[in-house]
Amino acid sequence: MKVLLVNGSPKKNGCTNRALEEIASELKKNGIDSEIFWVGAKAIQGCTGCLACKKGKCPYDDGVNAFVEKAKTANGFIFGSPVYFASIAGDLKSFMDRLFFAYKDIFKGKPSAGIVVARRAGTTATLDILNKYFLFNQMPIVTSNYWNAVHGNTPEQVEQDIEGLQTMRTLGANMAWMIKVIDKAEIPFPESDKKIYTNFIR
Repeated sequence: MKVLLVNGSPKKNGCTNRALEEIASELKKNGIDSEIFWVGAKAIQGCTGCLACKKGKCPYDDGVNAFVEKAKTANGFIFGSPVYFASIAGDLKSFMDRLFFAYKDIFKGKPSAGIVVARRAGTTATLDILNKYFLFNQMPIVTSNYWNAVHGNTPEQVEQDIEGLQTMRTLGANMAWMIKVIDKAEIPFPESDKKIYTNFIR
């Protein structure tokens, strides 16, 4: 069993990565493998609504399709982002927009969580944005003992946020528990009716 941890910061070894490492350590203690997938520092193309993904795969080769191949066999997901203007990082948003629009079926029913990192403020607003992707895609959201956030402007400062790091460890333990419960239950995820699309223009 494996959890994919997504580092949505342009800094590969920054504060977001440090928080994800804390989760990865706790997952390992609970017998769950993990991998940190770095979105990268290069620009990620936003979704253009071309719908090419419906015929095969997204035409933009900037990391999304590579992640999809890993996601197909993953049991759970945690997406991490720094706080940018009380929101998620721009490239991570482009990454997640395309990912969940084009490949939502591979995420359905799999436990998920978002984590955020801030120097000072904007954490809960950013966490709310991350959670909406999971809600939209029928993914059980794993909880912790507080908002999933750590504070610090450097990885060394994150080390001083002992409550935040405890929150990350609790999240890791709870993710491991939920994955094991789902695996042991061996109950298939409910079949969904065909999606009904409406609009407000009559």
